[in-house]
Amino acid sequence: MTIWDSIILGIVEGLTEFLPVSSTGHLTIVAKMLGLQIDDPSITGFTAVIQIGAIAAVVLFFWKDIQRIAIAWVRGLVKPEHRGEFDHRMGWYVIVGSTPIVIVGFLARDIISGPLRSLWWVAAALIGWSVVMVAAERVGSKSRPLTRITLVDAIVMGLVQCLALIPGISRSGATISAGLFRGLDRVAATRISFLLGIPALVGAGVYELKDALNGDVGAVPLIVGTIVSFVVAYASVAWLLRFVAKHTIEVFAFYRVLLGIVLVILLATSTITAT
Repeated sequence: MTIWDSIILGIVEGLTEFLPVSSTGHLTIVAKMLGLQIDDPSITGFTAVIQIGAIAAVVLFFWKDIQRIAIAWVRGLVKPEHRGEFDHRMGWYVIVGSTPIVIVGFLARDIISGPLRSLWWVAAALIGWSVVMVAAERVGSKSRPLTRITLVDAIVMGLVQCLALIPGISRSGATISAGLFRGLDRVAATRISFLLGIPALVGAGVYELKDALNGDVGAVPLIVGTIVSFVVAYASVAWLLRFVAKHTIEVFAFYRVLLGIVLVILLATSTITAT
């Protein structure tokens, strides 16, 4: 992997990690176009590690919220009278909602980094989950703000987040859709999606670091890709929160379908190979 490869992939990661278009799917497609072996453990490890840059951007963007939630959570552990506070409950919601993907991701790690790295899976997931996103927009009442989120919401969103282990589904697309189905408004669903992604993506990045370093990638491309993804992701997060406040996420679904169709055509005509 060259430095230019890492810069390109870092830009793709930063742009797509928090948009409901599937960062893993886009990284897989772009890595293939760059001539990289997409099912190589060092390449899948690289794509997981540079997610840490995007997560660092979210942590910085939501630092005041994260700090307030963490303090309230700890305070509630020590003093029972604070356990009814919203921020204390939110701390538990993030912990409980993040647990399923950690367990499933660890148990299914060989499948995720192997057979599911086929571009046929990416194309099918891009198109298939777009239907779910459109349905979530049209069925969900979008009547509940962030302050009315419940433990059940967090559990449902956390379970659905596990589906994002399939390249092409999109972690944010899965969790935002689940939140909309539960009646949360777009901003609430999106903010919870960001918070649920922090433990999951940090864990994946740390776990995959050894494969990325032990392969042909090298430390310098990893550092460059992570820094680039951080810068681009920060701008992406700010833009998405403003966008969902006034616009439907259906536009992302239509883009996903178009990309999936193009990918199917390229695969069917042997213009590119699936792995």
